[in-house]
Amino acid sequence: MNRKQRRAAEKSKEARTASAGNLVSRNVQTVSDLLADGLSHHRAGRLDDAERRYLQILSVDDRHADSFHLLGLIAYRRGRLEIAVELINKALLRNSNVAAFHCNLGTILQDQEKLAEAVASYERALALKPDFAEPHYNLGNALRGQRKLTEAVASYERALALKPDYAEAHNNLGNAFKDQGKLVEAVARYERALALKPDYAEAHNNLGNAFRDQGKLVEAAASYARALALKPDYAEAHNNLGNAFRDQGKLVEAAASYGRALALKPDYAEAHYNLGNAFKDQGKLTEAAASYGRALALKPDFAEAHYNLGIALNDQGKLPEAVASYERALALKPDFAEAYYNLGIAFNDQGKPAEAVASYDRALSLKPDYAEALNNRGVALHQLKRFPEELSCYERALALEPDSAQAHSNEGWCNLLLGNLERGWQKQEWRWQTKELAHTKRTFTQPQWDGSREVAGKTILLHAEQGFGDTIQFCRYAPLLQEYGARVVLEVQPPLHGLISTLSGAVLVVPRGEALPVFDMHCPLLSLPRAFGTRLATIPAATPYLHSVAETVRAWDMRVGPRHGPRIGLAWSGNQTHKNDRNRSIPLKVLVPILDSVDGTFVSVQRDLREADAALLQERRGILHFGQELKDFADTAALLSNLDLIISVDTGVAHLAGALAKPVWVLLPHIPDWRWLLDREDSPWYPTARLFRQDETRAWDGVVACLKDALRDRFGAP
Repeated sequence: MNRKQRRAAEKSKEARTASAGNLVSRNVQTVSDLLADGLSHHRAGRLDDAERRYLQILSVDDRHADSFHLLGLIAYRRGRLEIAVELINKALLRNSNVAAFHCNLGTILQDQEKLAEAVASYERALALKPDFAEPHYNLGNALRGQRKLTEAVASYERALALKPDYAEAHNNLGNAFKDQGKLVEAVARYERALALKPDYAEAHNNLGNAFRDQGKLVEAAASYARALALKPDYAEAHNNLGNAFRDQGKLVEAAASYGRALALKPDYAEAHYNLGNAFKDQGKLTEAAASYGRALALKPDFAEAHYNLGIALNDQGKLPEAVASYERALALKPDFAEAYYNLGIAFNDQGKPAEAVASYDRALSLKPDYAEALNNRGVALHQLKRFPEELSCYERALALEPDSAQAHSNEGWCNLLLGNLERGWQKQEWRWQTKELAHTKRTFTQPQWDGSREVAGKTILLHAEQGFGDTIQFCRYAPLLQEYGARVVLEVQPPLHGLISTLSGAVLVVPRGEALPVFDMHCPLLSLPRAFGTRLATIPAATPYLHSVAETVRAWDMRVGPRHGPRIGLAWSGNQTHKNDRNRSIPLKVLVPILDSVDGTFVSVQRDLREADAALLQERRGILHFGQELKDFADTAALLSNLDLIISVDTGVAHLAGALAKPVWVLLPHIPDWRWLLDREDSPWYPTARLFRQDETRAWDGVVACLKDALRDRFGAP
């Protein structure tokens, strides 16, 4: 190359160098302007404009870490979490020494529920900048999400040491304290957050939660109301206000609050669930089941919703469906002791006591101090005739909860069935504190007679409780009190008034609901055996103690018609609402085989009929049925007085026949009611009764076969 050419090349190189220098200078200025402009748009919420500026920067300088970071924050604002993570990681590849990058990456990872990775990001931020309050706060949030509450508290406290006016850190420190059960400390932190930031709706809501956990329901409701005044579309606060109302028993208001939460947030599974709870508490079981179903459609792994759906189904008598719901809850939450407990209840209600015992055992393995499970285990063992174990369960339950009325009462029933009457009567006084009977207890200013007070010259009110059969069985004690010199007033259910008025002596019988005369003492009928110290050997068993009016007997004799062999009464079902009705009542069709065992007249002494039984009576004209012509128990007594034998399940008819001293054959389930005792064919309460019991198969076929043989023995073959 000659000199001229070399000179031209040097000038060209200088020109290129000068041009490159000018370009670099212009680019530096442009990047700075673009970044400032982008940040201005970003802060104003104009994300599209901000995004264009950051992309322009990267088109010029693909090493610009801040732009990648800021693009990541925009993606995060738009809910594109995977893209946000990718972009911030690109920023970190270009500059890993910026604490804010690590901190913001941790926030996004936490929203993805990648808590361990989030913790690592916050720790890297703090390694770079230990006095950076926000990573300490965010680290606390991630640690709380991992249930590392002690570490979370320490992180929030470090954030507050650096930034004492950090309202969010005070609030979340309150949340961590609440999770630890430190409610006083939690309340103090929420109140500190609100002192710094009075319009902090979330802190008002959280303060309400802490008050609710303290049982301060009025204060809780007020806090939720303040949150909603600041933020009317705060669905969670509406839901929590509903919880406070439900805790106060304000179920209508609770349902309304849950409804408002759902109007704002229709996919709010917890609010659907809570609405279901409010409906369940109101007895609206169909609506409750529907709400639980909606919660589960949104959140199929919601174990508590499966569990409560099971309770609603169980209460509707849909036992197989209830079992399935409990089992789904347990598949999701194997340590759910309450679900095993309620599964046991469903199995027992299905007549599967062995499975029930197994479920209660699982509940107790998870929660050894579960007194309710011990009590119900005893109930299931009762059905298996494992009575010593049953009594042991009640003893253990009462060691845990000495005032458990249900365990005391159940122990009483078991002892009565076993013939331990003294212990049984004593324990039965707890019945008035059970949920089944607490609302029926009569309250008088006069004292209850317990056998220790002198009654001569005193007026004592005896009042019926529970069923018709109980009144018929225990009204026998009224004349005994007269023998002690008492004036006796006996209040009974109106359908029994005419019948019980035939008691011997001058007992004043008053229908329930009418005005009572002045009296000095009172006693519920089922408390009389305890007051009299009744034992098996001292049961007042003289019969008849009730009677029929002769004129009414003659009238019913004519209705039954001319005699063609023995007259045999049949009573096969009782009140369908009785808790043991499925065991004690039988369909009429079960008794059909006995109808050909004797040449006589069969008479239905049922007043009310179930649909299938009514249809069968239409087909078999050989059974007389008077139905609604039996206006009250006095009519039934007159009809029974015209019969030679009454065959009855364990219902009021059996007691009436026994009280009239009529021959009565009582059909009993494998596990009978306490008053029939165990393994005997006679009754110490009714001398004219003969007992026919199911065997261990719990089927009625064997009972019917024995009935047929007994009928032939008594009346001869047809």
